[in-house]
Amino acid sequence: MAVIVRAATTKDLPDIFRFIHALAEYEKAPNEVRLSVADLESSLFGQVPAVFCLISEQAGQVSGFAVWHLNYSTWLGKHGVYLEDLYVDPRFRGAGHGKALLRKLAQICIEKGYSRLQWWVLDWNKSAIDFYKSIGAEPMDEWTVFRVSGSSLAKLAEEGN
Repeated sequence: MAVIVRAATTKDLPDIFRFIHALAEYEKAPNEVRLSVADLESSLFGQVPAVFCLISEQAGQVSGFAVWHLNYSTWLGKHGVYLEDLYVDPRFRGAGHGKALLRKLAQICIEKGYSRLQWWVLDWNKSAIDFYKSIGAEPMDEWTVFRVSGSSLAKLAEEGN
């Protein structure tokens, strides 16, 4: 049976929510998820959504998802796709579902004239890294990710006022 990839609908919200929690568990951070189904619905299906979701399925059974949004390269002067989350239910892994989701994202990039498809992967996730390398993805080893959040974000916002 073929893997089908399609845009998510509001009917997919319970599966997307479940997959997000499963991904957090896999990434050893289950207590960090603060998202509600209402947050998810607003983000994906609100008046002006800036986050999008693809669903993979086989024989009518949802198998995985990819949540993405646009980013921008000032050097290229073009948008790209940033893949926030990719998750395939363990029962469907190794059967092309993850690759089908990435293929659809690559097709969106080509169709829209976007210059890049990029994402982060945890350093310890060797199986994901091996998979990504097998499809031609290259690690960006010369870059370090920085983040400001929580009390540090609030402090930065207040400085100089």
